[in-house]
Amino acid sequence: MKQYQVKEVRRAALKDRQDKLEWKVDSLYDKLHQFYGTQELVLKANKLDAIELMNSDALEDKILALRRILLEDPTINCLLHPDKLSIEVAALEEIFSELCTRRQIEEDLHNSIQQKMDEKHNEYIQEIKLQILKEQKNSPENAQTLKNLGRLEKMENINLSKTVLDILRPAAFDEIIGQDKAIKALVSKLNTPYPQHILLYGPPGVGKTSCARLALELVKDRKQNCFSKEAPFIEVDGTTLRWDPRESTNPLLGSVHDPIYQGARKDLADEGIPEPKPGLVSDAHGGILFIDEIGEMDAALQNKLLKVLEDKRVFFESAYYDPHNERIPRYIKQMFEQGVPSDFVLIGATTRSNEEINPALRSRCMEIFFDPLTAEQIRNIVKLSAQKLNIGIQEGVSELISDYADDGRSANKLLVDAYSIALNKNDTDEGILVVGQHEVQEAIQNSRINLNIDNKASDETEVGRIFGLGAHGYRGRLLEIEAITFPAEPKGEGRVRFNDTAGSMARDSVFNAASVIRSEFGENIYDFDLHINFIGGGKVDGPSAGVAIYLAILSAMKGKPIRQDIAVTGEISIQGRVKPVGGLHEKIHAARQAGIKKILIPYDNREDISADWCGMEIIPVAYIRETYPHVFI
Repeated sequence: MKQYQVKEVRRAALKDRQDKLEWKVDSLYDKLHQFYGTQELVLKANKLDAIELMNSDALEDKILALRRILLEDPTINCLLHPDKLSIEVAALEEIFSELCTRRQIEEDLHNSIQQKMDEKHNEYIQEIKLQILKEQKNSPENAQTLKNLGRLEKMENINLSKTVLDILRPAAFDEIIGQDKAIKALVSKLNTPYPQHILLYGPPGVGKTSCARLALELVKDRKQNCFSKEAPFIEVDGTTLRWDPRESTNPLLGSVHDPIYQGARKDLADEGIPEPKPGLVSDAHGGILFIDEIGEMDAALQNKLLKVLEDKRVFFESAYYDPHNERIPRYIKQMFEQGVPSDFVLIGATTRSNEEINPALRSRCMEIFFDPLTAEQIRNIVKLSAQKLNIGIQEGVSELISDYADDGRSANKLLVDAYSIALNKNDTDEGILVVGQHEVQEAIQNSRINLNIDNKASDETEVGRIFGLGAHGYRGRLLEIEAITFPAEPKGEGRVRFNDTAGSMARDSVFNAASVIRSEFGENIYDFDLHINFIGGGKVDGPSAGVAIYLAILSAMKGKPIRQDIAVTGEISIQGRVKPVGGLHEKIHAARQAGIKKILIPYDNREDISADWCGMEIIPVAYIRETYPHVFI
């Protein structure tokens, strides 16, 4: 009875082990199905000759199939001893576990790679697109791009207007009126193997910019100059030049685009490399840099420009530049270490006086002065512009315009305004359009333009009234000064009154005149109530009206009439000397415009101008008494 029980127990234990082993094998097959997928598992088993073994009812065959599949070896034909099948299954479970672990690691690595690729996906796609577009030989155009191109071309063909000043701008030197001396001086300073920097002074609208541009084109065709046929003419307005003292932007000299703050070119910014950007001084290398209104430039920027004129190159600096970085392109290294060539001729134009220009800049430049235009020259400009516009002008139109305009640009603007008025009045397109005085007068009224000349000379004489001469901004002005006297009550307690707006210089000239009159004639001005008036008001900037004030006071006190076709300029000293003044050319231009026949100037200014300039008589005087025969009747 006991032996039977032992056998039953053994048989039950064996069956239990067999069942557990089968469960493990079945579980392993289930996991393989999940791991590979049913279809892939079948294909793999077929490849390894394990299909029949998998479908067998024998546990040993199933285990053999598992071994072939997991070890990927179709030549395996035997197993361990039947009593050791559990050990075989445990080994297969270990192999499967390693396989699962390997796949998990590969999936994690794949996910990490995919994540990085997703982060760079858009950037990679964009770079690939650009590369493909560059390498693509066929046209990148499609229906939409061609439609947009057609619209742009259509817009290019639509022009509402032309800039009339471009049409009327001088295209040759013979079209620049009244500046023969300045043109000759400018060409001579450029047409040499050693051209100098130049400053052009003069009022606006007289042709300074046009002269500079035409001068370069002229000297290019001559042998003795250093300009090539391709020499550039770079033009910029000094009033619009803006720069950052931190050097983050400087259109004139150039700047450095740092990779963090401004962002250099993308491929350079990614490497942390700063990128220098040359400015206009480098664009002008080998040619001319023309700066209009150079006197309006920032003083610090002018000093930086002076350094470029000395070095003939621009140097760049950046805290991000590392000379040992092998990734920096050679051209950037050269720009930082050697600078960028900037060898050019500077031509600066200004309406300021030369005393207002930076002395260091003046010392490096030759100076050329452009003259104000006379009424006759303005009339010639009007006639020339009418020819360019292909219109006719009635008699008297050019004379009328010259009364209201004192430079070529103003005259052209007035003519064009009158032209547009006449064009809108003309109902037919037949014949040449003619501009008359009526249209010019309408244009003058529309723009509210005042007469260019306030005062006119005459053949009459007047007591206590005289013309002085002033100048400001390269424009002369006729000053009308008048004086009147009354006996003081009581005597010796007279009062002196004059325009407060005339300034301290006029006040000093009155007191100087009082001292000279007392010295010359023994007369005390305080025996009179004296009133001096500067007609039209305005501040007298300098002492040059001193002689005119003296003569007006003397005429009023003595009752002596003064010629009204004469003008005087000069400072008067308390010893009766006539001292030199500035702005003589501009003053004489203004006198000529007003019809003055004779001008008295200081003796020390006699070399500044010829004795018979522009058809007027010019008399130099050293002492105030020398003026009496010319002024009084």
